[in-house]
Amino acid sequence: MQHFEQSMYKLILETSTNLPADVREAIQAAREQEDEGTRSALSLSTIADNIHMAETNVSPICQDTGMPTFIVHCPVGANQIVMKKQILAAVAQATKDSKLRPNSVDSLTGANSGDNLGPGTPVIHFEQWEKEDVEVKLILKGGGCENKNIQYSLPMELEGLGKAGRDLDGIRKCVMHSVYQAQGQGCSAGFIGVGIGGDRTTGYELAKHQLFRHADDVNPNEELRKLEEYVMEHANQLGIGTMGFGGQVSLLGCKVGVMNRLPASFFVSVAYNCWAFRRQGVLLDASSGEIKEWVYRTGDTQPMTPSEQPKAAVASERREVVLQTPISEEQIRSLRVGDVVIINGIMHTGRDALHHHLMNHDAPVDLNGAAIYHCGPVMSKDESGEWHVRAAGPTTSIREEPYQGHIIKKFGIRAVIGKGGMGAKTLAALQEHGAVYLNAIGGAAQYYAECFKKVEGVDHMEFGIPEAMWHLQTEGFAAIVTMDSHGNSLHAEVEKDSFAKLSQFKDPVFV
Repeated sequence: MQHFEQSMYKLILETSTNLPADVREAIQAAREQEDEGTRSALSLSTIADNIHMAETNVSPICQDTGMPTFIVHCPVGANQIVMKKQILAAVAQATKDSKLRPNSVDSLTGANSGDNLGPGTPVIHFEQWEKEDVEVKLILKGGGCENKNIQYSLPMELEGLGKAGRDLDGIRKCVMHSVYQAQGQGCSAGFIGVGIGGDRTTGYELAKHQLFRHADDVNPNEELRKLEEYVMEHANQLGIGTMGFGGQVSLLGCKVGVMNRLPASFFVSVAYNCWAFRRQGVLLDASSGEIKEWVYRTGDTQPMTPSEQPKAAVASERREVVLQTPISEEQIRSLRVGDVVIINGIMHTGRDALHHHLMNHDAPVDLNGAAIYHCGPVMSKDESGEWHVRAAGPTTSIREEPYQGHIIKKFGIRAVIGKGGMGAKTLAALQEHGAVYLNAIGGAAQYYAECFKKVEGVDHMEFGIPEAMWHLQTEGFAAIVTMDSHGNSLHAEVEKDSFAKLSQFKDPVFV
């Protein structure tokens, strides 16, 4: 199999940079369903632009290239030891070429391996089958949506839905609740895989396996088919919308599988995946390792054309404000939820490791009036040693909730940028100290990378590339005010509204 390693590299490249046709079609259908001129419509237009840019630039669709998870089906006699070594080599090369972000971190020390290799990473599952060819499937599932996975143990009480019993109706309630609890933090609108039964481990595994099904397939189990159809119809009545901005489309796909369980256990496991649904597969010649065909229709069969909707399409409903960093408190106090903000000037990235560090240390640069971006970019260095931003979408902000209010107060930060919103502690700090939270479009890594014209410097590289503090010269960075300095939070409003809508699904449907 002399071509196997190169085929694995091609699989990684295609998966990271080009969404398959069935995913594109689901996103296009959502664009057609969403009301024009709304925040969700603007987000979907940006998503379409980003998909087109990633394909054109052959660059990661989202900067969080996740935990590479391979499922390999091979005939009897295939050398799995050699195949694993070559998969690892392809992953390391793709990371070196900035097609994957270095995401493998030591759980005890926090050290980043730098090449996506380490104990448990990447994930590789081998299974023998009776066919002559080798099939390799890959999913790149980012941390933001991975964190919104959820597992239920029935029977139990569910907020807003009441008792969920050990029956199909209890399962229905769990699935509906899983969409509600994700809100915009998993980069909605998303896809879900549901696993019924098994133990705690195999239930989650079954759920993730459902994400490898084709978006337009039909479940052969009649009861599960009805459940999938029910969820797709009613989850989109929750009003969560793209990025949690509110809207008509909250879910793009739902696939359900079932396996046997122990009498004492009844688990319902849900694997949530963002709109950037990066999964692909190849069928290989077992002798040469060459690609014979792609498992999923490739993206070029369903081009994702750039949006014809102008970037400021929402201007008729809300203001568009241009801000130059450093930003004054007076400028911040003038902003309201719903305003579109365009940022120019220096912007600083900061994620979990940096926020934890800044709680007890000084910042390496002056942050008074600054904009801090919750982002772990994909970076590359050219021959002259200069850094370049290759992908730079926002990460989920709620992880910084324990730190953010203190950091705002300590350093005088005026704008916090991320996705999914933050909680009451941060909202209070915004109001007290004069700052705002700006929601960027999750997954739009190419769209935002174009806004960073120059890397001015970097600090704390000891945290690894994603967690380092990058200082970026920014031009035309657009985001929406979703938490302002007057105590208003769009995220809290959408969550309250969607909870009220969730409660209408408490009555039995499947009996």
